[in-house]
Amino acid sequence: MENLSHEYLEKLRLTNPALRLLNADNAPLIISFFYRTFIQPNRRSIPYSELHSKLHDFLYFLQGIYGEDKYPREAKAYIEEWASERCEFLRHYYTARADEPELDLTPATEKAIEWLLSLEQKQFIGAESRLLTLFQILRSIIHETEEDPILRINELERQKAAIDLEIQRIQRGGSDKYDARQIKERFLQAEETARKLLSDFRQVEHNFHILDREARERIATSEKPKGKLLDSIFQEQDVIQDSDQGRSFKAFWELLMSPTSQDELKKLLKTTFNLKEVQELNPSALLNQIDLSLLTAGEKVYRTSALLGEQLRKFLETQAYLENRRILEIIKQIEKQAVLVKTTSPKQKDFSVIDSLSIDINLIMSRTLFMPPKNPVISADLILEGNSDVSSSALYNQVYVDEDELLENIKNGLQSHTQITLRELISLFPVTKGVEEIIAYLNIASKDSRAIINSEVIDCLHLPAKKIQAPQVIFTRN
Repeated sequence: MENLSHEYLEKLRLTNPALRLLNADNAPLIISFFYRTFIQPNRRSIPYSELHSKLHDFLYFLQGIYGEDKYPREAKAYIEEWASERCEFLRHYYTARADEPELDLTPATEKAIEWLLSLEQKQFIGAESRLLTLFQILRSIIHETEEDPILRINELERQKAAIDLEIQRIQRGGSDKYDARQIKERFLQAEETARKLLSDFRQVEHNFHILDREARERIATSEKPKGKLLDSIFQEQDVIQDSDQGRSFKAFWELLMSPTSQDELKKLLKTTFNLKEVQELNPSALLNQIDLSLLTAGEKVYRTSALLGEQLRKFLETQAYLENRRILEIIKQIEKQAVLVKTTSPKQKDFSVIDSLSIDINLIMSRTLFMPPKNPVISADLILEGNSDVSSSALYNQVYVDEDELLENIKNGLQSHTQITLRELISLFPVTKGVEEIIAYLNIASKDSRAIINSEVIDCLHLPAKKIQAPQVIFTRN
């Protein structure tokens, strides 16, 4: 971690977008607009036209209070400035299903707003709940890292004795319940934790976007062969997925997608918000809708991480197209030469010679075993890269299957079922792309740890004008 030296702080003041935002002349306009547009309603991203309309209305509102000279520029000029590399307050990008760009806050912008929110005078500081949380975390670390089984058993016995004592106290009619102060204190801490959790998702998503952008730049500028370039990119992707942040997000996503965890979270939120002490705080809707907000944010990060795979697929398709086009050019040249010699027959009778008119039969069983030479000759010739001789004509007849649409079908099918087979799924969402669509479903199932492919059971799948048999595929929410 950097120490707060003068040189470091001077560099940070010039390069960090969060400090640039706080020092901006229009900081009140920018921060208040971002807060009411992104943070308060918990919007992950907003289309350009909608953001332009909201900013236009907000500028009109402020000019009605402070005069038309307060913020004289057009909304479009402000948005373009905030999304430029000079400011980096907003991130703009295009999605696969939209013609206009989406805009989202950068992690630095959200950190600046979060710091400003921390300056507000709080109702009270939850010192007790924070200290208890600290004790629980430290106890958990020590208990889960203890290698001596006897010590771990003793700790569990201690917890068991405390639970038995609490049960006896409740049976006798007495128990220590939280008072109003303790309930409010812990609820405010839960609300703050939820807000920080959602804020962290922008940083995780930003890291995946950086990896995707770097991969695009390397593909566009690299002179390496396909194999070496893809190998280096896949290695970097594996490093991110196997990093602490990548493993933490994977564990979070698996826990969140568990039906048991979702049901428990909904019940806990409903019971908590029904408490009189919580209602007295007039809580925002952030924590009450945290389950949906986490699903939305997590799915957005998950889709962002899939952008790299999509970019690599497009790179391979482009390379195959270029190679195939070169083959077609050679064939066309041969056809032109054939047309030119069509009317000019060769004067020599032996212009073409066939080596042999008989079939040379070489049975496998007639071959002798390999005998290594006594004095082997090792060639020192440099191995050069050759041209691919694989026919890629099938690329012209391929059918594009949108895997995002199939994933949406699976998601909708699992809303009312804990599990659904592929045969049931295509009865709800009929196949329109033929066998290629079934293969795409099988590809999704092979990469999904929650999906089951049972090769011992064969399902008959009904497609337009045909039937096919395939191993039973079961998609689950667990």
